[in-house]
Amino acid sequence: MGFRRQVFGQSKDEVWRELCNQTGGEFVEGGFLKGESKVRVHVNKWTITLDSYDVSNGKTSISYTRMRAPYVNKDGFRFRIYRRGWLSELGKYLGMQDIEVGHPEFDRDFIIKGKYESKVRALFANTRIRQLIQAEPSIHLQVKDDDGWFGASFPEGVDELRLELPGMITDVAHLRRLYELFAETLNHLCHIGSAYEDDPMLAL
Repeated sequence: MGFRRQVFGQSKDEVWRELCNQTGGEFVEGGFLKGESKVRVHVNKWTITLDSYDVSNGKTSISYTRMRAPYVNKDGFRFRIYRRGWLSELGKYLGMQDIEVGHPEFDRDFIIKGKYESKVRALFANTRIRQLIQAEPSIHLQVKDDDGWFGASFPEGVDELRLELPGMITDVAHLRRLYELFAETLNHLCHIGSAYEDDPMLAL
């Protein structure tokens, strides 16, 4: 083991390649013209993309780790969940509605918003999804509409499941938990009738 690895540990690319080995994913090399490296993993007919991006405020830059997957949204159901904090409490005071799902500890720790309350409760009735979310000190998981990532080829009726966390995650066990959460959420969206397992890039 080299001195650099002893001091700094494995690099992001090394860890993400290991995730590919464990999940059967594809590592896409980054570069000057290609942008950051990424991982693509196929689950049923969905393609999950793991990548990272930076947000700068002019003086400092914050890195975020992100997972995304387009899917055919069967009923237009969208939701957003993030850990409760002082900014979320301010938003609630200003009139933002928080949906409670009937699990006191989970409801205490997270702000959940959604288009259909019954669908939100059905999604978070899944114990494993709640456990994996609860294990994260900071997380933002949502379904959102097309933001231009796929350009003109993004069909009508296709939305994107997106998970974002602050920091560059370089722990393979942590990445496996996030991958499990993401795949379980996609599968449960199918179970509650809000997603199709079809290839989302095919015309509807």
